[in-house]
Amino acid sequence: MKRYVYINDDESPSQELHCDNRISNRKYTLLNFLPKNLLEQFSRFMNQYFLLIACLQLWSLITPVNPASTWGPLIFIFAVSATKEAWDDYNRYLSDKKANEKEVWVVRQGIKKHIQAQDIHVGNIVWLRENDEVPCDLVLLGASDPQGICYIEGVIECPNPDKDIRRFDANLRLFPPFIDNDVCPLTIKNTVLQSCYLRNTEWACGVAVYTGKFLLDIALIIIILHYQIACTGTHLNIVFGALDLQKFIFICLKICSSVTSGNETKLGMSRGIPEPKLTAVDAMIDKLTGAIFVFQIVVVIVLGIAGNVWKDTEARKLWYVLYPNEGPWYELLVIPLRFELLCSIMIPISIKVSLDLVKSLYAKFIDWDAEMIDQETATPSHATNTAISEDLGQVEYILTDKTGTLTENKMVFQRCCISGVFYGNGSGDALKDVQLLNAIASGSPDVIRFLTVMAICNTVVPVQSKIGSILYKAQSQDEDALVNAAAKLHMVFVNKNGNILDIRFNASEIHYEVLDTLEFTSDRKRMSIVLRDCKNGKIFLLSKGADEAILPYASPGQQTKIFNEAVEQYAQLGLRTLCLAWRELDEDEYREWSLMFKDANSTLVDREWRIAEVCQRLEHDLEVLGVTAIEDRLQDGVPETIETLRKAGINFWMLTGDKQNTAIQIALSCNFISPEPKGQLLLIDGKTEDEVYRSLERVLLTMRITTSEPKDVAFVVDGWALEIALKHHWKAFTELAILSRTAICCRVTPSQKAQLVELLKSCDYRTLAIGDGGNDVRMIQQADIGVGISGREGLQAARAADYSIGKFRFLKRLILVHGRYSYNRTAFLSQYSFYKSLLICFIQIFFSFISGVSGTSLFNSVSLMAYNVFYTSIPVLVSVLDKDLSEETVMQHPQILFYCQAGRLLNPSTFAGWFGRSLFHAIVVFVISIHAYAYEKSEMEEVAMVALSGCIWLQAFVVALETNSFTILQHLAIWGNLIAFYVINWIVSAIPSTGMYTIMFRLCGQPSYWITVFLIVAAGMGPILAIKYFRYTYRPSKINTLQQAERLGGPILSLGSIEPQARSVEKDISSLSITQPKNRNSVYEPLLSDSPNTRRSFGPGTPFDFFQSQSRLSSSYTRNCKDN
Repeated sequence: MKRYVYINDDESPSQELHCDNRISNRKYTLLNFLPKNLLEQFSRFMNQYFLLIACLQLWSLITPVNPASTWGPLIFIFAVSATKEAWDDYNRYLSDKKANEKEVWVVRQGIKKHIQAQDIHVGNIVWLRENDEVPCDLVLLGASDPQGICYIEGVIECPNPDKDIRRFDANLRLFPPFIDNDVCPLTIKNTVLQSCYLRNTEWACGVAVYTGKFLLDIALIIIILHYQIACTGTHLNIVFGALDLQKFIFICLKICSSVTSGNETKLGMSRGIPEPKLTAVDAMIDKLTGAIFVFQIVVVIVLGIAGNVWKDTEARKLWYVLYPNEGPWYELLVIPLRFELLCSIMIPISIKVSLDLVKSLYAKFIDWDAEMIDQETATPSHATNTAISEDLGQVEYILTDKTGTLTENKMVFQRCCISGVFYGNGSGDALKDVQLLNAIASGSPDVIRFLTVMAICNTVVPVQSKIGSILYKAQSQDEDALVNAAAKLHMVFVNKNGNILDIRFNASEIHYEVLDTLEFTSDRKRMSIVLRDCKNGKIFLLSKGADEAILPYASPGQQTKIFNEAVEQYAQLGLRTLCLAWRELDEDEYREWSLMFKDANSTLVDREWRIAEVCQRLEHDLEVLGVTAIEDRLQDGVPETIETLRKAGINFWMLTGDKQNTAIQIALSCNFISPEPKGQLLLIDGKTEDEVYRSLERVLLTMRITTSEPKDVAFVVDGWALEIALKHHWKAFTELAILSRTAICCRVTPSQKAQLVELLKSCDYRTLAIGDGGNDVRMIQQADIGVGISGREGLQAARAADYSIGKFRFLKRLILVHGRYSYNRTAFLSQYSFYKSLLICFIQIFFSFISGVSGTSLFNSVSLMAYNVFYTSIPVLVSVLDKDLSEETVMQHPQILFYCQAGRLLNPSTFAGWFGRSLFHAIVVFVISIHAYAYEKSEMEEVAMVALSGCIWLQAFVVALETNSFTILQHLAIWGNLIAFYVINWIVSAIPSTGMYTIMFRLCGQPSYWITVFLIVAAGMGPILAIKYFRYTYRPSKINTLQQAERLGGPILSLGSIEPQARSVEKDISSLSITQPKNRNSVYEPLLSDSPNTRRSFGPGTPFDFFQSQSRLSSSYTRNCKDN
C-alpha cells in the first residue's frame, strides 16, 4: 500500500492521514494509570494469592483476624510499587517533553522559522545544522556541499516496514524524466537511525518522511544525489533562501511507504518489548516460594481435619464453645479456611517490593562508583537494568568481543608487504622504513598503486580544518589508519568533491571520478570502488579486504604465496591484516556490468543477494598489490582483569571477526590462554560437514583425556566450521562447550555470536557478554547479563546492554565488588523475609493446639499489620550497606567468588537452616511466653504482646548477628526500630478503643516481662551463637579466615585448597538434547564442607591453591592443524 507525501503543502489532505512527530515513551496516562498498574500487579501469582486471602478475610465467619491485617500491608505494598512505577513514568514523561519541545528549523513558504519538534508533520522541510540531532526521518534535499544540492520531483519505492535495521531496499524514481526517468537506489547506507547527529556538513535540509507518535524512529534517509541534472544544457541547482521557494513548492516528492501512525519504524519495531531476565536468585526464590506454598497447604489440610475432628468429638461437649448441633453445608470448610488465612503469612507479602527497592539501590551504587569512571573520556558506569545485579556475582562464562573491547580500537599502521617486499620489519614502523621511502621517492609503480588503493578505496570524507590541515572522517578505525598512513607517505587524499576524488602525490595532482562503490558486507568481507582516471580516461577496480576474500580471486598467473606468508607473519604478531588489489577494466566490460549493477541495486526483492552476485562478476582476476598490517593495542589492565577473573572461576570465550592468528596472538598477550609450552590450542576446521565432524571428534577426544588446567587448553574455530558444527553437530559441539573453559571463535558473524551465547545458556551456565559495537548487540541481548563498552564504535552496545562501562578493566570491579555484594545481600534479605514470616506463623500454629484447633489468632490485627510493614522490614533494608569483606580484600582474593557461583548463600540447604531457625525460635517464644503469662495469670492480649516482643527482640539480634560491617545507619535501623516498637505500642496502649488499652504500660512495669524477654533472647540466640562460634573457630570457611585476618590486621599465610569434585562427563553428555537442554549445576564445589554438594566440576582436577597462582601441569603447546 502506497502513500504520497507532498513537500511543504500544509493544505494537503494527506496531512490528516499521518501522525505528528510527538514522542511518547510513557507507559501510563492519568486516566489509565490506576487500572493498568493494578492489572499489571495482579498479573503476578503472589499478588493474586494475597488478594484472594484478603477477600476471604472479608468473610467474618472464617476470618481469625481483622481484614485490615492483610488489606493494610497489601495496600501499602501496592502503593509503594505504584509509586515507583509512577516516578519512573514521570521521568520518561520529562524526557519526552524535553525532546518534543526542542526547537527545530523548518522552511515554510520560503521562510525559515522555529517550531517544536513535536509539530513536525510528514512533508515538512526540516533544516539542520552541524551537530544537530535529527528530529525525524528525512529525505535529504540539500547540503552545504554545493555538489550535494539537488531538488527534484520523484517517488520513493520501498518495502513494507520491518524490524531489520540492517536493510533498507528502496528506489527513488525521478520525474519528469530529466535523465530518462533515472532511478536512484537507496540502501541502509542512506539511512541514519535513532539519536543520530548531522556530521561533516554545515547544514542540510530534507523532507520529513516518517514521524513517530508512540516511539520516535529518528532515521535520516540521506540521499546524496551527486547528479548534475541537465536542463536545456545548463545545471539545475536549486537553493533555499536566495531563490524564490514558492516556485519550488509545486515540485512534489511522492513517496511510497507503508509507515503509518504508530510504532512502525525500523528502530521501533526492532526494539519491541525486551524479555525480562530472570536471575538465578529470583528463580531460587520462586522455587522456595512454591515449596512453602505446598508446605502451607499440607499444614492447612492437617490442621483443618484435626480442627473438625476436635470440634465433633470434644468441642460440642463444652457449653462455653457454643457450637451448634447442626451447621450449614459449608461447615467443614470453615476451620480449614481459617487456617489458610492464619497461615497465609508464611509467604512474606513484602518480599517483592523489598527486593525491588534494594535492587534499585544496587544499580545506584554502580552509577555512583567513582572508581568505575573512565577518566580519559569522563564516562561513568551505568546500570540500565536494575533487576539483575546479583547475577553479576554468579557469572560463570564471559563471552567477549576483541576489537574495541579488549583492544583500544585505536588503529596504527605498522607494516606492509608490497609486491613481495616487506617494509617495517626492522624498525616496527613502515612509515619510517628508509627502503619504502626510497621506493616512493623513485616513483615505484607497484608502491604508487599500493598507496593509491590505501588512500581512496574507502568511504572516508576529507575535511579542511580552519588552520588549513586535512582531517579525515572515517566510518571505521581501519580506514582512518590507512588513509592517514598514505598521507604520511605523500599520497594525500585532499578532497572529495561530489564524485571527484582529488589526490596529491608529492607536487602532482591526480583526479579520479568514482563510478560505483561496491559496499563491504560481512559475507563478502571486502569492498571495492570503480573509478575513472580523469587524465587518461582509464577505468580501474580497487579492492581491499580479508585475505580469504582477495587472494583466491587473484589473476591466474600471479603467485600469492608470498602474500599468504605475509598475512601469517603479521597475524603471528597480533596485527590486523588487509589485502589490497586492483584491476584495469575495459570500457565495454564496465558498461555491461554497470547495467547489471544498477538493476540489482534497483530490485526490492533479495537485493543484497543479487548485488553480491553482480559484484562477484567484477571482482576477479585481481592484481594483488600487497598486505597492510595494523596494530590495535590492548586496553590498559586487560591482562590483569582476565587473570583475576579466571582466579574467580570465570571462563572466557573470545568471539571476533578477526583472522585466526591475529585473535590467537591477542589472546596470548592478554592472558586469555597460556603460552607454550603449557598451552594447547586445538583447531576445529574444515570446509565440509565430514571434515568438520572429524576435526570436532579429534578435539573432543583430546579434551576428554587432558589433565591440563582450563586455561591451558583451548579450542579455536572459524566462522565457516562453526556454522557447520552448529547446524549439523549440535550435540558434539555442546559437549565441547561443557568440557572447554576457553575458546577462540574467529571470523564469526553477529548471529553466530548470539548462537554461542544461547548454546552456553542451554547448558545452564550463567553467561555475560561484553562488546562495544553494533555487531555485538545481539550477543549482548541474548546473554543473561549484557555489558556494553562506551567505545569508539558508538553507543549501540552500551544502549542495548544491562550495564555500560568505559573500559574492559572495570568489569573486574563490576563482578567482584558489586556483583558479589549484591548476591550476598539479596540472599540474606530473601531468606530473612521468609524467616520472620514463618516465625510468626509457627507461633500461631502452636497456639491453635491450646485453643481447640479452631484457627484462632493469638495476635490482634494491628500487631500483625505493623509486624509485616514496620517492625521487621526497616532493619533488614539497611543490609544493602553490609559488607562481609572490604573491597580491597575482595579484589585481592577473587577466589571467594566461588561461594556466589556455587549458590552457597541461597539454596535449599541454607533455606532449610533459616526454616529450622524460625521453627526453633517459634518454640522458644511460644513456650516461654505461655508458661510465663498464660493459665489465668494474664489476659490473652498480654500473652500476645509478650510473644510479639520476643519476636522483635530475637529478630533485632538475628539481624545484628548476620551483619558483618556496622555503620551508624545500621545501628539506628536495628536498635532504633526496637525503640520505635515500644514507642508505637505505648501510644496505642494509651488509646482506649484499640483493645490494647494500658497493656504495654502494665507489661513494661513488670520485672517478669523483662525477665521473660531476656530468657527468650538467651534461649533463642544462645544455640545460634554457639554454632557460629564452633564453625568460626573449628570449621572456618575461607571467608571466615579472611574476616579474621581483616580484624587482626595480620597477613594470610595459608588457607588450604579447593578441590573440585570429579564427575562423569559421559553421563552429563548423554543427557544432552537439542530440544531439551540438560539441567546442570555450575562448575565449582561448595566451599562450606558442612553443606551438601550442589556444584560439579569436570575430570579429576588438580587442587587449586586458594591464594597463590594456580599450579599448572606442563604440557606441550601444540596446534591441531590441518596437516595433522
